[in-house]
Amino acid sequence: MISFELSEEHRAVEQTVRDWAGREVAPKIHDLDREHRFERGFLEGMADLHLLGICIPEEWGGAGLDYLSLGVVCEELEYVDTHLRVIMSVHVGLNCMTLWCWGSDDQKKKYLAPQARGEKLATYGLTEPNAGSDAVGIQSTAVRKGDRYVLNGEKVWISLADVADHFIVFAWTDQDKKKNRDHKGLSAFIVERSFKGFSSYTIKEKWGILAGNTGGFSMDNVEVPVENRLGQEGEGFGIAMFALENGRYTVASGATGLIRACLDASVKYARERKTFGKPIGEHQLVKEMIAEMVSDYDAARLLWLRAGWLKNEGRRNTRETSLAKWFATVKSERAASDCVQIHGGNGYSDEYPAGRFYRNSKAAVIYEGTREIHKIMQADYALGFRQDKPRRVELPPFKR
Repeated sequence: MISFELSEEHRAVEQTVRDWAGREVAPKIHDLDREHRFERGFLEGMADLHLLGICIPEEWGGAGLDYLSLGVVCEELEYVDTHLRVIMSVHVGLNCMTLWCWGSDDQKKKYLAPQARGEKLATYGLTEPNAGSDAVGIQSTAVRKGDRYVLNGEKVWISLADVADHFIVFAWTDQDKKKNRDHKGLSAFIVERSFKGFSSYTIKEKWGILAGNTGGFSMDNVEVPVENRLGQEGEGFGIAMFALENGRYTVASGATGLIRACLDASVKYARERKTFGKPIGEHQLVKEMIAEMVSDYDAARLLWLRAGWLKNEGRRNTRETSLAKWFATVKSERAASDCVQIHGGNGYSDEYPAGRFYRNSKAAVIYEGTREIHKIMQADYALGFRQDKPRRVELPPFKR
């Protein structure tokens, strides 16, 4: 039976994260955003709350909660600031959940457990200077030499690139397939920052999510042990898409939190600001924008909750998660734009959060599948041009 009510456990998680983020992050976020400064102390707080391994089983260092809990956490974190949810997306959604499902026991012991406990920070490296949505356009290579692979290449627009300890990296292991753009020539690897030949940098001229760390990294003859290959040779593309599906879920739930933040800020301002002798909330066109936020929030929340329920049940949710991500991110961009509009000239001022909401909202309609990619996916599902094929590895259903 599907319930539209969160359980008491979910509500407890929701309130715990809301209290922590409101107390520890909200008072600082304006200055951190303006200073383009990543605050590592927040990671300690998130680790103390067991958020960095929220849905990873306890045997691997996690909290052992369900996938709905992950969505609840992401919504609450992005309500305060997008960069907090980004941490969850790349560390938990893209890396930890992938390593849990595709990794060997030795890999999980060495890398997943400390990540889930929050002792190590992890991210995901697919995008390159000339390859974003076109994943098979990447140029990074991995050549096997005995018991090691030698990796060369560059990744860019990587969240936590300059602060993470561990990376899931994708590269071509079959050069003939690379020439033919055959994704069966791609493989995945666990790379440590400490490996010789690895270097990273921070992108300093970002437009939004300024309190988060975003950058790139280069691999110059980085030697990676064979035991650090994730999955089998040639499974890299499938692993990348598996990871993105879970990452998109976190983006969808997070963007829902941003819609709610825009709604709450707009309602507060519309009740206080007066024009023509009355609060602007009494003007019909202002009401229209607020009403759109209300409907968009409820719809976005239902979509990510459905995707999370399917994950809990162990059912394939590629289509549903894509739809949730597309809808929530597009509507959060509109909500942020309208939030600025409702604030009028003050919306263009850094005195209010509307401008930060707007700057932060734009990235989510680009990363983890652009809105155009998701439109095409949904149309292809409807037309029967796209069908999900069975995968060797699937996300396990939640078991208490």
